[in-house]
Amino acid sequence: MNVTVIVITLKTLTLVLGGVITYFAFKAYRRTGSPALRSLAIGFGVVTLGALLAGLADQAFSVNRDFVLVIESTLTALGFAAIAYSLYAE
Repeated sequence: MNVTVIVITLKTLTLVLGGVITYFAFKAYRRTGSPALRSLAIGFGVVTLGALLAGLADQAFSVNRDFVLVIESTLTALGFAAIAYSLYAE
């Protein structure tokens, strides 16, 4: 199987699962008003956004792969920071 097809398949799976997790975390936040759940939703949303933007930059716009990796890694780190914060928020 072609590596590009595998990467596109995995990115699509990441977007779907990340979107579902973000949706349910946001839905829980709306129901409870918990700042921790808001941070959790933001964190997963940012990680998912990173996967989307990296995939678009790589496949649709043929951006240099090193730069794509920097985009994705930066947004993943920021998303995980928000998720970590959500574990400590009241």
